[in-house]
Amino acid sequence: MSIVIEQLVEARLVADAPRMPSIPATLHYDRRDPFAVRMTFPAPATLEGVDVCWTFARELLAAGLDAPEGHGDVRVRPYGPDRTVLEFHAPEGTAVVHVRSGDVRRFLDATGELVPAGLEHRHLDLDHDLAELIRDAC
Repeated sequence: MSIVIEQLVEARLVADAPRMPSIPATLHYDRRDPFAVRMTFPAPATLEGVDVCWTFARELLAAGLDAPEGHGDVRVRPYGPDRTVLEFHAPEGTAVVHVRSGDVRRFLDATGELVPAGLEHRHLDLDHDLAELIRDAC
């Protein structure tokens, strides 16, 4: 069984212009980091001209489908019956994107099959992680 899930999503960037441009993004989940999801935006869609990846809690993404969640760099909230808004806050500014809620739910369902919510701790390799921390500290 695979330990990684990747799903392409269409993100609509909210901008001052009346039409929201569509940009591709990828949701990523790795069983070796069971509490986190990543959302990657390709270089042409970013100010820096390089791929940008945001890492945040899977629980935040799930909770944000139903009610506003997050107080830090990443915030998630529902927007109508079929859209979810993700806000990414950085020193350079804030990016706000809309994604289809159904795409997010499918992604979360797939991650839940790989690692059920509430059982993430069973997929942590604490001995390995501790060994890496000690090795990096020396």
